[in-house]
Amino acid sequence: MTDYGFKDKVVLIAGGAKNLGGLLSRQIGREGAKVVVHYNSDASRADAEDTVKAVKDLGGEAYMTQGDLTRPANVEALFLEAKDKFGGIDVAINTVGKVLRKPIVETSEEEYDSMFDINAKSAYFFIKEAGKHLNDNGKIVTVLTSLLAAFTDGYSTYAGGKSPVEHFTRAAAKEFGGRGISVSAVAPGPMDTPFFYGQETPERVAYHKSQAMNGDLTKIEDIAPIIKFLATEGWWITGQTIFPNGGYTTR
Repeated sequence: MTDYGFKDKVVLIAGGAKNLGGLLSRQIGREGAKVVVHYNSDASRADAEDTVKAVKDLGGEAYMTQGDLTRPANVEALFLEAKDKFGGIDVAINTVGKVLRKPIVETSEEEYDSMFDINAKSAYFFIKEAGKHLNDNGKIVTVLTSLLAAFTDGYSTYAGGKSPVEHFTRAAAKEFGGRGISVSAVAPGPMDTPFFYGQETPERVAYHKSQAMNGDLTKIEDIAPIIKFLATEGWWITGQTIFPNGGYTTR
């Protein structure tokens, strides 16, 4: 019987220092994987250090690496470094994203460019480099947003910047399928992390909560098992976007 678990696998997690990425790094490391913890800026360095230490304390192997993934050369370097250190890569998970809630008429060109660079461009080149460097039968998972299926205001550049990644996912699933590589996306509902609260008023937070089961926001603990499933036993799911959001929205 084939073992699809994480033991002795190499798992690269973009944005793996904190929030959902940090939880995944810890959980996957505890299951015996060798974890590459990527972080973007110096502001996240301490989180990356804590995450790597936590993985090692759990008996796993890990190292941290910094890079701005809006530059394709840095994405390539991320994968090459992981291969050099661990000899190959089995799973690539991209949790990187940036959120902005702002009316279209107030959005600057600089804000637009930044949002699409982080949410679309970096995701495209992450999938590209994963397709080039993953071992056969590897797994690629990208984190998107349930706002892709929502009819709402304010998130034109956030949902808009994430939406192309659905097609990147489908195209890559077809192109990489011959090597047994599955490519999936997960689109959580609004998550109970600092990533979300900085964009919303208390009244809108209450509204978002009211749209899901039990009047709750999505927890990172709700999403991590789904990503782990897609990267292990759920490998036969490919080219699809999953919307785990407690009924916040559907499509």
